[in-house]
Amino acid sequence: MTDWPLFPDAGWQTTRPTLHRWTQIVGKIRLALTPPLNHYWHSTLYLSPRGLTTSAIPYRDGLFEIGFDLVDHVLTIDSGWAPRRVFSLQGKSVAQFYETLFAELHALEIDVRIWPKPVEVAERTPFDQDTQHAGYAPEAARGLLRVLTQVDRVFSQFRGEFLGKCSPVHFFWGAFDLAVTRFSGRRAPEYHGAAPFVHPHVMHESYSHEVSSAGFWVGDDTSPPAFYSYAAPEPPGFRDATVHPQGASYFEPLGEFVLPYTGVQAASDPDQSLLAFLRSTYVAAADHGGWNREVLEERPDCTCTPAQLAEFEHGGTHVGR
Repeated sequence: MTDWPLFPDAGWQTTRPTLHRWTQIVGKIRLALTPPLNHYWHSTLYLSPRGLTTSAIPYRDGLFEIGFDLVDHVLTIDSGWAPRRVFSLQGKSVAQFYETLFAELHALEIDVRIWPKPVEVAERTPFDQDTQHAGYAPEAARGLLRVLTQVDRVFSQFRGEFLGKCSPVHFFWGAFDLAVTRFSGRRAPEYHGAAPFVHPHVMHESYSHEVSSAGFWVGDDTSPPAFYSYAAPEPPGFRDATVHPQGASYFEPLGEFVLPYTGVQAASDPDQSLLAFLRSTYVAAADHGGWNREVLEERPDCTCTPAQLAEFEHGGTHVGR
């Protein structure tokens, strides 16, 4: 059992909107240069040991990667053809970050253009003009990394329990949340849900098939950080299902179950508390939606001997023969 950190407080309210827009700039670069993948999975960021990363982005005959190092508080650009480029995250407005990043990309002879306006936020000053958002508290950013590390670890365990199609555990820079999504395998009707400041095509592509999706949202000025889980399309009876742990509830305005981060962090066993939420809300979506759970969940019986299993668990070499 591991200890979960308190969500960062000091400096977070100014760090959040700045870091959110920075990740959107970097995410849009990945989106512009990465070949399309179903459900817009080619746009997301991923957790790394030190922060968030694009993973490898193809460019001409090479690869490069952009990373937020929230331990040393720098942005890094690694490529296969030049030394690492690094610049500090501290003391920069969104406009300064935008200018510096594109200057570094130009120095690497990477030519990329993005639509320079934020999405999924109400205040939409273009990145290259945004001098308002300039807060970056190092300890708040590092605190976010500590939280995301725990969430990613449990989400990855939950992902591994499912045999059907499932997304990676990935970070959506639009809403600023970490998410993992399971699929029933069936097509869904055209999506008509509310999605402020998001192009309808993005939503149609994202929800082309039935899903049970869970995630962790870092909150905003009026709402605290929370876990969520929803079904799209939502089947009859889903919102009335009994879910766990105590403290989880259906939030009508968003059409999803929510569980405050504080409820997990303060639990006697945070991992099991979060897994109870993920598993019970998935069961609600799958059972009320008529998913073929036997096919999607049941693993084949293992015919290995206890000795073979022990060898496998300790890195045995017989696997793959």
